Amino acid sequence: MAKTNLTLVTEFLLIAFTEYPELAVPLFHLFLFIYLTTLLGNLGMITLIRMDRRLHTPMYFLLSHLSFMDICYSSVTVPQTMAMLLEHGATLSYTRCVAQFFLFTFFGSIDCYLLALMAYDRYVAVCQPLLYVTIMTQRARLGFVTGAYIAGLLSALVRTVTAFTLTFCGNNEIDFIFCDLPPLLKLTCGDSYTQEMVIIVFAIFVLPASMVVTVVSYLFIIVAILRIPSAGGRAKTFSTCTSHLTAVSLFFGTLIFMYLRDNSGQASEQDQVVSVFYTTVIPMLNPLIYSLRNKEVKEALRKVLSRIKLS
Repeated sequence: MAKTNLTLVTEFLLIAFTEYPELAVPLFHLFLFIYLTTLLGNLGMITLIRMDRRLHTPMYFLLSHLSFMDICYSSVTVPQTMAMLLEHGATLSYTRCVAQFFLFTFFGSIDCYLLALMAYDRYVAVCQPLLYVTIMTQRARLGFVTGAYIAGLLSALVRTVTAFTLTFCGNNEIDFIFCDLPPLLKLTCGDSYTQEMVIIVFAIFVLPASMVVTVVSYLFIIVAILRIPSAGGRAKTFSTCTSHLTAVSLFFGTLIFMYLRDNSGQASEQDQVVSVFYTTVIPMLNPLIYSLRNKEVKEALRKVLSRIKLS
């Protein structure tokens, strides 16, 4: 039997968008604008929450951590994407690809858990308002956030170890903006059944588990809102949840599209657009969603701006 020569991959070549060299400079400026807006928006949200005492509540405590995660989440991929556009491709060593994969999974997992915790916070605020202060104590919030970070770390470790015990051989080109699971699976050779099963288990414990907490919380919220006799009362109560519900829909919707579907025969260009949306656009939109659709944040922002004008 003839043996097939297989060259093991020691580095990866990112080639997303390289087939359109004429778009490199415009896309670079677009990514730069989005990244700077992400940094300014999320840093501004964190600063605003710290400065205004009215925002020293469990919901905004969780939101400040979400904003920090969005900065980290975006920083893992966007600067590299901008460099790739200018250089018409980017070569990553095996170690650097592992590090990027781990960090992206770590920050992305924490995002999922924080969004689920924010849904639980809204459930307690709407359905058990008299017990809200008792349940969402400072110690409880710190415990929730610490648990989210630990769970994110464990998820990232399991997913990274599983993904990089796969054997990569032959073509080392990744038609994607960073080292993510779907494009890496295309480079594998040999049996990857065990790793794929572990990856499915990871998906079940991160995405669906977070979504179940979110959906169940909002089902109870909707039932509680429908019991409010006045239309004005229902609208006012629901308005406290719309910002979070919008952010959840955007984030989980794109992740479901990427990870909880059949990855065979994917359209690379379609995946590139979706990956740009959840790694680049959503972290930029979150502070805008919470500021434009939230009365407390808008009032705190007006207060800070008026102080700046007076000074």
